[in-house]
Amino acid sequence: MAAILSPHFEPWALSSRCPYSPRRERLYDGSMALFIESMWNVLLELAPWLLLGTVVASGIHVLLPVDFLKRHFSGRSGVLKAVGLGVPLPLCSCGVIPVGLGMKSSGGSDGAVVGFLISTPQTGVDSILVSASFLGWPFAVFKLISAAVMGLLGGWLTDWLGNSETPVPQAEQERQENRSPRGFSEFFSYSEMLLHSLWAWLLIGIVASAAISAFVPSDAFQSLSAYGGLTAMFVTLLIAIPLYVCATASVPIAAALVASGMPTGAVLVFLMAGPATNVATLGAVYRTLGRRPLAIYLATVILGSILCGWAFDSILDPGGAGMRHDHSVNAWWHVASAILLLTWIVRFALQDLLRLKNRLFPARAHSQGPSISFEVQGMTCQGCVAKLEKTLTGDAGVESATVTLQPGRVVIWGEISENHARKLVEQAGFQPG
Repeated sequence: MAAILSPHFEPWALSSRCPYSPRRERLYDGSMALFIESMWNVLLELAPWLLLGTVVASGIHVLLPVDFLKRHFSGRSGVLKAVGLGVPLPLCSCGVIPVGLGMKSSGGSDGAVVGFLISTPQTGVDSILVSASFLGWPFAVFKLISAAVMGLLGGWLTDWLGNSETPVPQAEQERQENRSPRGFSEFFSYSEMLLHSLWAWLLIGIVASAAISAFVPSDAFQSLSAYGGLTAMFVTLLIAIPLYVCATASVPIAAALVASGMPTGAVLVFLMAGPATNVATLGAVYRTLGRRPLAIYLATVILGSILCGWAFDSILDPGGAGMRHDHSVNAWWHVASAILLLTWIVRFALQDLLRLKNRLFPARAHSQGPSISFEVQGMTCQGCVAKLEKTLTGDAGVESATVTLQPGRVVIWGEISENHARKLVEQAGFQPG
């Protein structure tokens, strides 16, 4: 990188016409070394706060009643409750859709559902802690408040401007939990499920952040500032709306973009509009709530993120220099957290590769055809898939099992009855179809 920016840099040194260039080899080796070092530094910064957020989220899951979310998201205060509880939940777009739509099917108002869908994916305990670590507490707190305000406004506007009569489905009979109180095993299982659902996006975020730091010139994004912060925000918005963006895993990318010169307000738009919208979410809102709630939902995200980005640049960070952050962290607890998180990522990656192999080549993995196959409801992400597969394969009668998310289905090989297999699915917390 330093050689490229040097006034004595010779362009021919990078040309493919030159069969061998010591200068090019040194540049390549230096950039790769910087890339690897940047990945490790990002992991050091990310790991402790992500793990702490996972612990807090798992505690919420264990302590709250199973049907708490569905029972409280209706009535006049439904939007406020939905946003208040949704903000700390670590649900990205992959998990927030079925939860939000489950509220609707259980009698929740359209406003509560829209407020939950807007605010929840943008925040989460893990996302806020990681944002504070990479971009500072002023940025993290401003993002938290902005997400909550956007959720409240979107929810209340939906109830005010939406359908005058929202059909309330028949109240479903509450499931009585006869099992013993959920303890450490459920806590650990839920933590694993959360991390499993995030590992691929975390890896993408770490690699992308390191690549930006190592290979992109430091002033590459400063040209956006020349066109004005609002232009950069609109360009970012057009890119972020249709894509799936994980609120936690995208923070390292955002930090690298800020360090490379992108206006902080545009990065805030990326971190707000990206997690709150994608093609799947828009389609689910339209199919379940209708055209008018979808329009309110989308307008709230677009206008709200632009206004929040402009407000942050104008009020909290007018000079654009307050968000630089040094990722050189070598405390023992950072290192220990990074090693633990990296171990989990490798483990989850191997599990998913093995699952993919068994799905693509079932005949090689099993001498006999599938003995049992049925639908499963209630899975929201790849973490749910991994949890169910772990429960099934832990039974002595199951040789192996393959679980798919879309559509929700299990295929089980082994000496096991279908009734017993269905009980295992229920034991894992899902509903056999």
